[in-house]
Amino acid sequence: MTAVSQAANSLTKEIRSEIDVSGCISFARFMELALYHPEYGYYQMDASRIGREGDFITSVSVGEAFGHLLASRFSEWLDKIDGPVRLVEAGAHDGTLAHDILSWLVKYNQPLFLRLKYSIIEPSKKRREWQISRLKNFASHVEWFDSMNDMPKTIGVIFSNELLDAFPVHRICWSQSKCSWFEWGVSWHGEEFYWVPMERGKGAWSSLLPSWPDSLIKVLPDEYCTELSPAAIEWWQSAASNLDEGKLIAFDYGHSIDEWPSPSQLQGTVRSYRKHKHVNNILANPGGQDLTAHANFQLVKKAGEAVGLKTEQFTSQERFLNRSFADLLQISPQIGKAIDLSQLKTLTHPAQMGQTFKVLLQSK
Repeated sequence: MTAVSQAANSLTKEIRSEIDVSGCISFARFMELALYHPEYGYYQMDASRIGREGDFITSVSVGEAFGHLLASRFSEWLDKIDGPVRLVEAGAHDGTLAHDILSWLVKYNQPLFLRLKYSIIEPSKKRREWQISRLKNFASHVEWFDSMNDMPKTIGVIFSNELLDAFPVHRICWSQSKCSWFEWGVSWHGEEFYWVPMERGKGAWSSLLPSWPDSLIKVLPDEYCTELSPAAIEWWQSAASNLDEGKLIAFDYGHSIDEWPSPSQLQGTVRSYRKHKHVNNILANPGGQDLTAHANFQLVKKAGEAVGLKTEQFTSQERFLNRSFADLLQISPQIGKAIDLSQLKTLTHPAQMGQTFKVLLQSK
């Protein structure tokens, strides 16, 4: 039995024990355990699961260009703030993006680097060990916190890359006959997990349901499914509340502001991947395959605005990075020419990562 299948088997037993208590668990709980179980969770098992040899590619795994362009843009923003500043990254995985950003700052903006603290929000002991190893050359400038609530107020930039789409989601569906929403839970029978309607009342997700007009509700297909993530919204609001002055920005795979609900995604956006292939059964092999769902930028945007942030921009990764590159070339052609153009093409090409990834920028 492989290490992956051993872990999946152990995690399956733990999930089953929770199901035995009440007959089923929410998909949000299933996803939380599958991805973040401290011993068997997908993101705990192996730092190499991201990249060409892993299960999926990220903007960071494409190469240094992503981190260098972020560093140049962050540098521009932070240069406008006097005194000590902070860069806060949530969801730093193995520390590669932090390394790329700090390396650029050391080379091209030493004065900023010297007055900057790089803070990483990381509750996982194992991932923190990966990050400490990767960032040993910057040890005096990097600090770690378990959560945003443990941090002092931030003057600077708080950012995440592919974090929002990795928060656990509740999978909810529309019942035409009952004219109401219900939640799909997860149960166990025989040798496999299966979907089951949850009989308990609406959970924390119900407060996130938008007030869609009756004209829209009436045409929703029976069992139209979507996802809601209270955890993602709570995290964004905690980050927004922590920001004393500066920017809050997210790069993620997700819905545009006006794309939800989407008639093209009748079964929702939860997906599972292994070795760069879509896995049809998202309940199979917990801990052994990635689980993700579109970030709901409509709700995230509103959450930030509700605690006092101003939305500066919502755009595609293509437009954000191309503009950052163009501005860098104009300010310093020599530094701009150091950006790897083949990597930039992958990051910004509409058929690759340019349009599927979105960027939300808010400020205080």
